[in-house]
Amino acid sequence: MAYNYMTQAGYDKLVAEINELEAVQRPEISRQIAEARDKGDLSENAEYDAAKEAQGLLEGKISQLKAILSNARIIDESRLSTDTVQILNKVTIKNLKNGAQVAYTLVSDSEADLKQNKISVNTPIAKGLIGKKVGEQVEVQTPGGIMHFEVVEIGF
Repeated sequence: MAYNYMTQAGYDKLVAEINELEAVQRPEISRQIAEARDKGDLSENAEYDAAKEAQGLLEGKISQLKAILSNARIIDESRLSTDTVQILNKVTIKNLKNGAQVAYTLVSDSEADLKQNKISVNTPIAKGLIGKKVGEQVEVQTPGGIMHFEVVEIGF
């Protein structure tokens, strides 16, 4: 079984999202369906069809999030180190081709957010970095070709 490793904050955010979907959005869609149903003939009622479709999408999303939650494992952040690259580390790497440096935090799939430089541990770059030490060079096969990096710093 594949676990979804995440921080306590990521877990709490997921629980809050499920609660929002179930307590706020689900009743709102039910209200829209009832309102559309009250307008009469359902065979040509676009509002009813749209509300039913939205209900299906919402229920699918709730199921997906609950599945992630059911396999969640909270990471004990006190047991993490910066000796080698691991999940939750902020890793600064240097592109050996152009000298550009970038820092990524390695997180679970559900917490990944490229705008915040949080990448999933399942990405090619993260997989190449896991277990490496400062100063080590990494060759990563990306969709754009092979890239060469050096681990500059490991932190939190």
